[in-house]
Amino acid sequence: MGRSQATFGKKENEKKRLQKRNSKAEKKEERQANAKKGQSLDDMLAYVDENGNISATPPDPTKKKEIDPETIRIVTLKQEDMEQEDPIHKGTVTFFNESKGYGFIKDSQTQESVFVHVNKLVNPIKENNKVTFEIEMGPKGPSAFNVKLEV
Repeated sequence: MGRSQATFGKKENEKKRLQKRNSKAEKKEERQANAKKGQSLDDMLAYVDENGNISATPPDPTKKKEIDPETIRIVTLKQEDMEQEDPIHKGTVTFFNESKGYGFIKDSQTQESVFVHVNKLVNPIKENNKVTFEIEMGPKGPSAFNVKLEV
């Protein structure tokens, strides 16, 4: 009878483990050799210039700008202060499948394609019709509702 295959597999696994251990030790030695030990604090510092970029040179104190703290305003706008955009959009029907009952409208302002379903129509529409509509967020993105033919 021949030897079982299990011993060969065990030997191969042991070889792989040794190779991995050796490569890990080599990487560790390489990292230690390349490590910059004993750096001074000045070598480790980084500075931010007036544009927000990181640099190795300290900023020039003569270029320092004085900012009056009284001129800084931190404000959050209330809902009534924010400008309300017109909820009614205008667009063109680019595609409409009457048998399946859906289509797409291209918004004339943003050039975005908005989904429309037959249940959200006020008047029946066809391709290339000019329409007015409102937008709501559906489960898969913006969806048009209250779709009317433009007069």
